[in-house]
Amino acid sequence: MGKIFYVMGKSATGKDTVYSRLLEDKSLSLKTVVLYSTRPIRVGEVDGVTYHFRDIPFYEEQERAGKVIECRVYPTMMGPWYYFTLDDGQIDLERQSYLMIGTPEAYIKMKSYFGSEAMVPIYLEIDDGERLRRAWARECGQKKPRFDEVCRRYLADEVDFSEEKLAEAGITRRFCNDDVDKCCEAVKMLIEENV
Repeated sequence: MGKIFYVMGKSATGKDTVYSRLLEDKSLSLKTVVLYSTRPIRVGEVDGVTYHFRDIPFYEEQERAGKVIECRVYPTMMGPWYYFTLDDGQIDLERQSYLMIGTPEAYIKMKSYFGSEAMVPIYLEIDDGERLRRAWARECGQKKPRFDEVCRRYLADEVDFSEEKLAEAGITRRFCNDDVDKCCEAVKMLIEENV
């Protein structure tokens, strides 16, 4: 049976970089699951690759159809942004292992849906000052930088990734991502131990 390796961490901890490197490593044979989001697409992102970018009415239709596995809604300076996973046929644990990104709250819902034996948490962390520097630099590269949103995300992460929420999710092992090569190697070892 396949596993879902679930990458988590506060914003700007390098989740996307670690995620991309793990997917590129053909020896792991991991498949991706493209999540859905109602937020605006960012520079460099591709619909259907980064996320399936949809609107709130689409989300509401899927919710009524009973297809939403998990959903997080963030109150942003530009209105609510939904991030969600659908039971849309992308996940087949009888045939494949997967790599996903999310929050402890989403991880708990995924674990409830697929069972704890199918889920393997991967929690990334770095120094908060470095995290803020990375987020600020990333926002500077956007067409219309929203530094208020960087600040909101930074503060929201303190709640979303509190020690209590990490404990509730059963996250005990952490990976420091101040050196991406070492971090990826450590995560790769965890994956190899669990497939």
